[in-house]
Amino acid sequence: MTASVATRSRDGRAVEQKRVWFPTAFTVLAIVLLVVWVASFAIPSGTYAIDPETGGPIPGSYEELPSCGSVAEGAACVDKSFVTQFSRLWDATPNGLYGVQGAGGQIGQWEEGFLYGSAQIFLFVLAVGAFITAAMKSGAIQTGIGRLTMRFRGSGTALIVVLMLIFALGGTTYGMWEETLGFFPLLVPLALALGYDRIVAVAMIFLGAGTGVLASTVNPFATGVASDAAGISVGDGILLRVLLWIVLVGVAIGYVLWYAHRVKADHTKSIVGISEADAAESHGLITDVAPLTGRHKAILALFFLSFAVLIYGFIPWEDVTQNLVSRSWPLPTFNDFYFTEASMLFIVAAVAIGLIAGMGESGTVNTIVSGAGDFLGAALIIVLARGITVVMQNTTITDTILHWSEEAVSGTSSGMFAVLALIVNLPLAFLVPSSSGHAALVMPILAPMADFASVDRSIAVTAYQSASGIINYITPTAAVVMGGLTLAKVRYDHYLRFALPFVAIVLVITGGFLAVGSALA
Repeated sequence: MTASVATRSRDGRAVEQKRVWFPTAFTVLAIVLLVVWVASFAIPSGTYAIDPETGGPIPGSYEELPSCGSVAEGAACVDKSFVTQFSRLWDATPNGLYGVQGAGGQIGQWEEGFLYGSAQIFLFVLAVGAFITAAMKSGAIQTGIGRLTMRFRGSGTALIVVLMLIFALGGTTYGMWEETLGFFPLLVPLALALGYDRIVAVAMIFLGAGTGVLASTVNPFATGVASDAAGISVGDGILLRVLLWIVLVGVAIGYVLWYAHRVKADHTKSIVGISEADAAESHGLITDVAPLTGRHKAILALFFLSFAVLIYGFIPWEDVTQNLVSRSWPLPTFNDFYFTEASMLFIVAAVAIGLIAGMGESGTVNTIVSGAGDFLGAALIIVLARGITVVMQNTTITDTILHWSEEAVSGTSSGMFAVLALIVNLPLAFLVPSSSGHAALVMPILAPMADFASVDRSIAVTAYQSASGIINYITPTAAVVMGGLTLAKVRYDHYLRFALPFVAIVLVITGGFLAVGSALA
């Protein structure tokens, strides 16, 4: 991928100076995949004994596994011959789509167990593409965004604040993250129409929802899983997490507003630049805005109803209300609602939009197919990212890195434990981008060590989820990061230039909160 780098001349005009090459998201992930695979030759393989009651690793039970070529037949070992290792690399990406994780932890198409691959999210992204494209082709979305932009034309700040608060609330209560993939195609044209750039649209989602997940208060997929593994209540340590949420969300909103106002005042300050196509698109959305027709209103109603059902279905209401007020959720909920059900929701809604818009049978089908095709790149990015974690699992190096982390924090003072727990969880978050998977892996080890350091176990929970959230802002192993950037058409290096200063600020603030919380606890 190449891009022009513009500088301003003395008279203030933008001058194209040179062209810079940066690899596409696919190449970045392919490089990471190869680096992890090569590292697996040097990193010893090992495993923890598993507690049959909790399913988590038993502290102090780590055992390094020798190469199969150096032990007797039948002994526990890992085959790290080049042929076997190459086979793991070769199969990693397909298994990132449909691989099944067996009882022994290995992932492959012939294993028996649970789906580890990203097939559900893969189809979900294609379904979102079909749904968004159908709505866009009807003209309802462009008209709706145009009307919304005209209303908020002088108050883009308020819109950014409201949207980021909504995303942050979703993140802290139920872990809103993968679900945000559907919002990128909507917020990009809205941000452009308000005079911002594509980074602002990406930032509203990543820094909004991401900060909420980092400072999860009752999120059952992060705080809930971690607290259960630590043997404590979700309510333990909630005051610290609420205060952390308030501070970090305020910092995130301030950071995005600072950048957005900077870009709006001077487009040459944009990290990604505003292309002629972007300028034309934004101009078209705010000029000659047609009135909403009856069909447009019906399509927009169905559009927002679909997202409302998605959010309502994803939120584990019973868990949230039990954690908050120790009461059951009074309204009916879905027995089972995840990406499979969400995919069908958007496919059916896309068909309905096509019929309401008068596209006919052929036009509706062609629109759905072309829309899914437009989002295929983002869906494949998610598969490739999952393939990286497949390599780490199949080469049995994840437990080794966990063991190194265990040794790093073992025997530290209470004042140092919280900060070190945050630091050692950063590489683990890169290796295991799933917040619930990370919690299940590390908390059975980290919680007893907090006892030895005379630190409340809730501090260990907060340290884990903070590290997970910090890394998930930027890690290429997170499907949402690379998939969202692909949908928004933002290069990874451009996003890093924007996000890394913010990540550094968050790391310092979070470390301070943990240190103070550890001392007070």
